[in-house]
Amino acid sequence: MEKREDLRSILPYLGVVVEGSSLQWPSPVIEPLKAISKGPGHSGIQSGELLFLAISDLRHSLSLSSQRLSASASHGYALFFDELLSTVESTKWFAEVLPTLANLLLLFPSLLEFHYRNADALIDGVQTGLRILNSQQSGIVFLSQESIGALLTCSFFCLFPTSNRDAKHLPMINFDHLFSCLYETNDEKMENKIKCIIHYFERICSHMPTGLVSFERKVLPLEDVALCVTYPKADSWSKSATPLCHFEVHRSGLIEDQSKEALEVDFANKYLGGGALRRGCVQEEIRFMINPELIAGMLFLPSMADNEAIKVVGPERFSNYTGYASSFRFAGDYVDKRDVDFIGRRKKKIIAIDALCGMRMRQYRLEYLLREINKAFCGFFYQSKCQQYQRLFKGDGPCGAQLDQGIQGSDSISRSNRSVGLQEAPYVSVGTNEGIHGDEQIGNSEEKGGPSLEHQYDVGVVTGNWGCGAFKGDPQIKTTIQWLTASQALRPFISYHTFGVEALKTLDESEPD
Repeated sequence: MEKREDLRSILPYLGVVVEGSSLQWPSPVIEPLKAISKGPGHSGIQSGELLFLAISDLRHSLSLSSQRLSASASHGYALFFDELLSTVESTKWFAEVLPTLANLLLLFPSLLEFHYRNADALIDGVQTGLRILNSQQSGIVFLSQESIGALLTCSFFCLFPTSNRDAKHLPMINFDHLFSCLYETNDEKMENKIKCIIHYFERICSHMPTGLVSFERKVLPLEDVALCVTYPKADSWSKSATPLCHFEVHRSGLIEDQSKEALEVDFANKYLGGGALRRGCVQEEIRFMINPELIAGMLFLPSMADNEAIKVVGPERFSNYTGYASSFRFAGDYVDKRDVDFIGRRKKKIIAIDALCGMRMRQYRLEYLLREINKAFCGFFYQSKCQQYQRLFKGDGPCGAQLDQGIQGSDSISRSNRSVGLQEAPYVSVGTNEGIHGDEQIGNSEEKGGPSLEHQYDVGVVTGNWGCGAFKGDPQIKTTIQWLTASQALRPFISYHTFGVEALKTLDESEPD
């Protein structure tokens, strides 16, 4: 076990230790967790104040006391569990949910061992073990929903070491700041963010889900690399003859409520999750609250560079909500009825791409337009379509369309005669699966014999005003960029939610006939 490179990369950030050939909690942690698992009659924990004292004791047992938690965290735990929850809800939490979470923590080392024993055999030729997915290194991690539940329980108990996370450009992962912000702001949106998380824990404690979730770092290499899609230059984009894909405009509804199987765009911060575990409560943060399994990626995914995107497949949604930003409210349980693929992931694909922030007039400069279009392209492209991209970047638009005809159903796409206007030819393909990695290699395995065959090439893009809210991007520019990149990536459609932005009131006039 200790010889695994993937485990060695993540071990300093987990809190567990290797003893011989197995993973374990340090021995001083085990007895307190056993006491908590037996309920308040054994542990004495029946309030938020006492819960935080138990958290502090566990952290001391892990030698984490020197890594200080947020100053107001103790007050936040007490405020939420002792004042904001009803007496009935609080009693149930401490009597039923908290003991089950403690049991899950006791299982955590064995869940990790099982994960690593099976990681190499999950998909032939794909490394899937939990590890730090470093910048500029494409790769994928698969986690069971039970393992994710254990990881998020570690976050709730603030058991993850944090001393070296900044040096690795990793986002925060413990929940101390989340509870601290609740106390410091006394804000209803913070209360309701935590209600989403608490509801998630209640759900998994009553019935543990059994699926898988994958987290993938996608990279557009900055230099030519055989069998990879590389970072297009401005001249390439200006000469493309790729036809524009079908464009749908939605003036109501939400990205996460769409029914098609599609890439659902996360208007991300370069640090995955953004302010999800702080005060943030806009598009990305809300998505992380209603799909809390996304938070697990914050443990091992460092910040994104300009040529990177993060793709998550399979996260389950647990909560309904209303509102946005300050008006955000938890609105009860959500039952996710999405189908699953042949390895147990829900057919929900979320692509995190971070826009430039606060650029004002600079956003119209060529260098920044190029950065944004390549960022979106990194999120939308298929690594397995290198050969088609090579032809398209040479200006061979019709040939590229013909290459796709056997893949895309005639009723699934309506292309216009207008073209993207870009070109480049650094891409290399030998017409095989060599060089394909991550989720697409898994898709190819499925097509070769998985029990639930899925044409991944029917997957379009569902998006909206990426980078146009707090980041102050131009909605018309960002709409155009996403349409161009979805088209160049050979996505069959883009489904665009305007969210009532005035500048986009005539957007449907741009739709293909």
